[in-house]
Amino acid sequence: MPTPSGPAATGPTEPCPDPAAPPEPTAPAPSSPGTGYRLVFAVPEFRSVFAAHLLSALGVVVCELALSVLVYRLTGSPLLSALTFALGLLPYVIGGTLLSAIADRCPARRVLVVCDLLCAGCAAAMVVPGTPVAVLLALRCATAAIAPVFAGTRAATLGDVLGEGDLFVLGRSLIRIVNQSAQLVGFAAGGLLLAAVTPGTVLAITAGTFLGSALLLRLGTRARPARRTARGALLGTSLSGTRRLLADRRIRALLLLTWLPPTFVVVPEALLIPYADLLGVGPAGAGLLMCAMPVGAITAETLVGTFLGPRARARLTFPLGVFCVLPSLGFAARPSLGWAVVLLVLTGTGIAYNFGVDRWFVAAVPDELLGQAMTVMQAGRMTIMGLGMGAAGVAAEYAPLWVAMPAGGVVGVVCVLLVVAEVRRTRAGRPVLAGPAE
Repeated sequence: MPTPSGPAATGPTEPCPDPAAPPEPTAPAPSSPGTGYRLVFAVPEFRSVFAAHLLSALGVVVCELALSVLVYRLTGSPLLSALTFALGLLPYVIGGTLLSAIADRCPARRVLVVCDLLCAGCAAAMVVPGTPVAVLLALRCATAAIAPVFAGTRAATLGDVLGEGDLFVLGRSLIRIVNQSAQLVGFAAGGLLLAAVTPGTVLAITAGTFLGSALLLRLGTRARPARRTARGALLGTSLSGTRRLLADRRIRALLLLTWLPPTFVVVPEALLIPYADLLGVGPAGAGLLMCAMPVGAITAETLVGTFLGPRARARLTFPLGVFCVLPSLGFAARPSLGWAVVLLVLTGTGIAYNFGVDRWFVAAVPDELLGQAMTVMQAGRMTIMGLGMGAAGVAAEYAPLWVAMPAGGVVGVVCVLLVVAEVRRTRAGRPVLAGPAE
């Protein structure tokens, strides 16, 4: 399959080489330390997308927390309460495969606004007194099925707004920073709100955040035509587009590189509550463990995006992709609370490997499939992370935690190294693209 250049770039950009390729004799393009993120925020349309994502990301986290509390109060069942979080991952595969073509066959702004309005409607419906628990869980599934379509469309929109060069990569980095920050701020804010008002009131507030996001996207972004004018049923178009993406060896390898490291990173994360219990550190210690990985991720994203140029970030892709699954090996030594926090912070820093993957991926995907490709990427990542969490739980049922947690690291290193080798092989034989290519 040819590898077109993707969305038009907004300005001159430098090539970003694959680490597998030999170094070129030409000097690397100069970077501007400390100015990268400011250049992204200088684009007015991106500011609207960023602010909208901040609202919707906080809304999702607070909604999950409030709904979990509401279900527990209605049923007294820890299982059903925990299920509200699990349902935030499982339907991703449905939206990411059966609905993925929406991202390209409909105008992007319309898709984003409608997704936000649907999420607002689901949150508002949860507030209705007397709503059965089964309906509450079904509404949670609906928002989770919408999420990958929204995320994929937004990612493709960044290509339209920022081009496919370094600004696009930095814009994607800022979206990841928001996602990690929302985990920290959202749970804290949700906890404070739930201490002051009822879960129904908190859900009503989250409906307002989705409406605010829709308004920002409607008024702050340009109307653009759909990327493709496909005919036929949505299901058939979605499945055929997904098959076309997966049939390309380069795209398939990059998808695996996006999916596999997070799959093994979540193994220790999924077992932190029982590990905190093993240490006897109580709820405060458990909370500290849960915060450690996002803190490492936010720190690494910010430092790498601020102080390193495109070439340096690209050369870190493979080392960081492997490194992020290595710290879990340290749990074999049964670390104390402090050392466990250090291991988790180091694990979080590996998220910076996405800088290089994002750029290679957008260069490899045909422009007319960019929205669907981003949707499939997001859906696959969340689905396989959910499976990784489930596998970690099963392993911990049959093996001690200090065996199950590092075992994920051992398997992860092997799998990631195999995928890295495949990405290197698919780079061979591809022409060096002019401009913001690989």
